[in-house]
Amino acid sequence: MARQEEARPLAGHNRISTQALTSVAKGAAAEAFGVLPPDVRVSWADDGGLLALSLALPISIPPLTAVLRDPGRVEAQGGAVWDRTARAKRAILDRVSGLTGSALSRVNIRITGVRATAGGRVR
Repeated sequence: MARQEEARPLAGHNRISTQALTSVAKGAAAEAFGVLPPDVRVSWADDGGLLALSLALPISIPPLTAVLRDPGRVEAQGGAVWDRTARAKRAILDRVSGLTGSALSRVNIRITGVRATAGGRVR
């Protein structure tokens, strides 16, 4: 009998605050771009009943002197900034949706600068 009771949904509602959504989005974006979460600015908009996520953040890149010595460093760090940004959109949307259960329609990304990191990603 206890199992049947567990299967029935309980009355009430669940709500994830904007602050919690923002924290998850910052973490997902920071991970994707190799920067720290405080470097990420997040804003939300209604997009026909779904959430549109907008991000503004720097991106980590290898130092330019290292790229001159070894051009393969760009590919090793994920490729060109444009390519990394295009791939990150889907990864961030999937990560935020999966962790929060929220329905996101799109992710807009604006790269605001670069962080040269010798070892790759910032941790």
